[in-house]
Amino acid sequence: MNFPSSQAQNRHAFSKVPQVTAFFWIVKALTTAMGESTSDFLVHALVPEIAVVLGGIAFCIALYVQFTKDRYVPWAYWLAVAMVGVFGTMCADVLHVGLGVPYVVSTVFFALALAVVFRTWHRSEGTLSIHSIYTQRREVFYWAAVLATFALGTAAGDFTAYTVGIGYFGSILLFAAVIAIPAIGYFRFGMNSILAFWFAYVVTRPLGASVADWLAVSKARGGLALGTGPVSLVLAAAIAGLVWHLTRTGRDTPADQRLPRGEHSIPKPGGGDESRHESQGVRVLPEGARDARVPSDGATS
Repeated sequence: MNFPSSQAQNRHAFSKVPQVTAFFWIVKALTTAMGESTSDFLVHALVPEIAVVLGGIAFCIALYVQFTKDRYVPWAYWLAVAMVGVFGTMCADVLHVGLGVPYVVSTVFFALALAVVFRTWHRSEGTLSIHSIYTQRREVFYWAAVLATFALGTAAGDFTAYTVGIGYFGSILLFAAVIAIPAIGYFRFGMNSILAFWFAYVVTRPLGASVADWLAVSKARGGLALGTGPVSLVLAAAIAGLVWHLTRTGRDTPADQRLPRGEHSIPKPGGGDESRHESQGVRVLPEGARDARVPSDGATS
């Protein structure tokens, strides 16, 4: 009898992250902004230590739910990203507000932490591509990188707004210009897709956080004084609406979970068939089902 290797046992049949489309970047930007405003709201509405503990618990629960899925599930994935946004903001704020670490030091610290994650991930797996998240180990590296990018982005946004002194609106203009670099580099000059992705991914955090702060903080601090609570609610509603849309249409479903018309998945135990998104021409395998075209130990990266 042949037993599967440990790598095969830990391998998912499908990708755990969405297709990178315009929807991906829109929802990502919204979650970064929501993470900033929600974290600020909680630490002022509650005792800061309790807020951080609650944020950490919500973060762990969301990641647990994400890790229990065997493929990309929109609500589970984006819930995890949103909770990373909240808790990542808290981590960065704890260093400065709680421990008195200057923004420039915390920015460098989180940049080094992200570099260590990337270096370890690449040495272990040979790739940083998000399209290769088929194993639990790669998924751990991916979420470690995501958490580091959120903390780094928070520290960098506060550094430009406070230490450099350009304010929130100035930070918005700065990071909007910076995020154009990977966009132009990729579409115009053929920048490496993995480098362009992670470059843009890191910069969306301080951009989104600066927008949230500008909308929420008082006019005396250079904002519009809308309040962290209302801003958080509006952003959360926008995220929920977009995730609902993606769930219904399958617009960001990874290619390995899409079925061409006329093909069928192996039925789920207990019955059921693939979800149908006829308006977009997308038919998506349901959670727990396995496409006959994909081996049980998953595809290689």
